[in-house]
Amino acid sequence: METQIVNATEYRNVSLALLSESKTNPRRTFEEVALKELASSILTQGVLSPLLVRPLTENGFEIIAGARRYRAAQMAEVPTVPVRVVHLSDASALEAQLVENLVRSEIHPMEEAQGFRALLDLEDPKYSIEQIAAKVGKSPVFVASRLKLADLVPSAVDAFYADEIGVGHALLLAKLPADQQDAALSSCFKEVYSGASKPSRILLPVRNLQFWIDSNILLVLKDAPFNKRDAQLVPAAGSCADCPKRTGHNKLLFGDDLGRQGDRCTDPNCYQAKVSAHVAQTVAAKPELVQISTAYGGQKEGSSVLPRNKYTSIRDEKPKSKDDAKRPEFKVCKFTTEAIITEGSDVGTIHKVCVNPSCPVHHAKQPTSRDEEKWKAEQDKQRKEQAVANTTGLRVLAAVSAAVPVRLLKRDLLFIIEKLVSVMDESRVEMLARQHGIRQKRDDGGLGKTLSAFVRRADEGTLSRLLVESSILLASSRGNPSVILKEAATAYKVDTDAISAKVKQEFAAKEKAKKVAQPAIEAAKKAA
Repeated sequence: METQIVNATEYRNVSLALLSESKTNPRRTFEEVALKELASSILTQGVLSPLLVRPLTENGFEIIAGARRYRAAQMAEVPTVPVRVVHLSDASALEAQLVENLVRSEIHPMEEAQGFRALLDLEDPKYSIEQIAAKVGKSPVFVASRLKLADLVPSAVDAFYADEIGVGHALLLAKLPADQQDAALSSCFKEVYSGASKPSRILLPVRNLQFWIDSNILLVLKDAPFNKRDAQLVPAAGSCADCPKRTGHNKLLFGDDLGRQGDRCTDPNCYQAKVSAHVAQTVAAKPELVQISTAYGGQKEGSSVLPRNKYTSIRDEKPKSKDDAKRPEFKVCKFTTEAIITEGSDVGTIHKVCVNPSCPVHHAKQPTSRDEEKWKAEQDKQRKEQAVANTTGLRVLAAVSAAVPVRLLKRDLLFIIEKLVSVMDESRVEMLARQHGIRQKRDDGGLGKTLSAFVRRADEGTLSRLLVESSILLASSRGNPSVILKEAATAYKVDTDAISAKVKQEFAAKEKAKKVAQPAIEAAKKAA
């Protein structure tokens, strides 16, 4: 005889045939081994905790909480299970399922995300992130982060469920636009070759992924050349002020290290589209603007963009010394005009330049025969001063690197150094290589390859020194080298005055020896 649900008491035993699993249950994964263990327990002791159910039809129940016990009971082939019958709305049922599963440590974060998303999508009642957090006893930051996991691309979801990446990696990936997640996912691993036909993959720490995102994805909005509030610059993208993809838009989601370094854009493709639109708009409004390139290498044939060697960029800041004031880039001439960078770095920014090849200020004429000797003497003096300065700088750099302690793991040091070297210009790479006695050899694939091979063979102490040296050289390429070197020397307690004095003594001794040897060389020439 079939039992009628309408007359059911709150607690009772119900046939398994009358039960069905809920489609809104956040739990989607059930471990087979754990289910078999629970089934064995049910055979000996029965179901100790009643399932929470609600009436579905006159002859059936929907399981609100207890899907795992239900599946284990099916394995054990028991006829009935104890249940507690409750009358719940869809929203209350979903809330009960979420709370029930959250108290269990084995629930997967993706299942939490799907449960939170289902609760947030309800129309009646309407929940906010703060309300959900209060219901489940979690912080709003936790709920917001879990909700973002629902935006992971399928490849990242599969890797997460397969335990190939951790929850820290998944949370960082989920904060990126979908078209950037696959590249970021690849950076989570390092391929290791051990003689097998296929390389094995090693999962890198979360900090490696964060460093990759900082270097390859995030862009500082305050440095953007375009108007961030202009919603019509790229209509499909709208205003940056209202964009949910910037870190400053969601403090709950970007309260970590990604958000502590200022408001940044997480969509480089959108950012680049706005830069291109800004350049086109600016050039159309000011056709007289000169277009320049900051990139190295030749220009395309017929291009209207001036390469680096065809203009002198004039700096806006005041010179910091008398020597700086004599340099052409700190001087303004009557040919000074505005230019916009359309290729290379800092695209879209406006600068003052001189493009006149006959300008006496920025393209001084070569000296005449009358003052050629004086000019050569001045050039020779400048070369010597520069040589002393370069040698002093290298000595200070060596002293600073000698004071660097060994702290980071070798893999961390190697990763950071490779990234730093990859963004250094050729001259800085050459200086770094020369610092460690590396010279480019023919057919070796270039200095970069030689340096890379040296770095991979180096011990942790050498890698630590290379890390500090690379940081100093990279910073000096974007600021005042002498100031940056002095700051490093101060940090590592290096006596720059003593090094400078010693270098000057060495150069003076060489100059003296050269003068002593000069008469003998001239006498030998006459005799010959």
